[in-house]
Amino acid sequence: MLKKRIIPCLDIKDGRTVKGINFVDIQDAGDPIELAKKYVEQGADELVFLDITATVENRKTLIELVTHIAEEINIPFTVGGGINSVEDVSNLIQAGADKVSVNSSAVKRPELIKEIAQKFGSQCVVVAVDTKFMDNEWMVFVHGGRTPTPLKTLDWVKQVERLGAGEILLTSMNNDGTKNGFSIDITNKVSEAVNIPVIASGGAGKSEHFKDVFEQTKATGGLAASIFHYSEIPIPELKDYLNKQEISIRL
Repeated sequence: MLKKRIIPCLDIKDGRTVKGINFVDIQDAGDPIELAKKYVEQGADELVFLDITATVENRKTLIELVTHIAEEINIPFTVGGGINSVEDVSNLIQAGADKVSVNSSAVKRPELIKEIAQKFGSQCVVVAVDTKFMDNEWMVFVHGGRTPTPLKTLDWVKQVERLGAGEILLTSMNNDGTKNGFSIDITNKVSEAVNIPVIASGGAGKSEHFKDVFEQTKATGGLAASIFHYSEIPIPELKDYLNKQEISIRL
């Protein structure tokens, strides 16, 4: 059985780590390099770096910052934001990324998923899915949660798996930043619909929320930001709690 992963997320804007609520009300959360080093020391299983305004500002991910972070860490490192081509992926991997996360660009041109998978392997391709429950349906959003699409979330995740995605990073926009818990509903539906790992994101506020999502869905990872950035839940404390709940994790 795959061990469950605890994954901090660095949302980057103007070179700083930031955090919002429901994808708005963005606040500063610290220096990304210092936070990355802290998470390695605390025993994080992986690290995700998302340049949250790269797509909206129509520019590439901050390569120099990716390089600096990669030099400081020794855990799997996923980078996303502004990735539109195999060349962009190549540049990020050379900078030290282990995996890349695509979202808006994959919705715009789904073949990108296949192109990256064929060149670098499926294990390199994480498709980030920002989803919102509206009109009785979970729908896909792009451009950092700013733009709705006509795509139903369950249809889209099945398609990205067929195209060669190795993993899905699923964020419930309804839950994001609320600290009321992950969306068990859509996380369960997505993790049942696909045969690739699903990382649950959006809404973590206490250790019990990780226990709930790992026990009630097939999600293999739990991602959070502010609770780690502001030391509300230290990662060693979270892992100790989950271990006592007999959830299989790396200690």
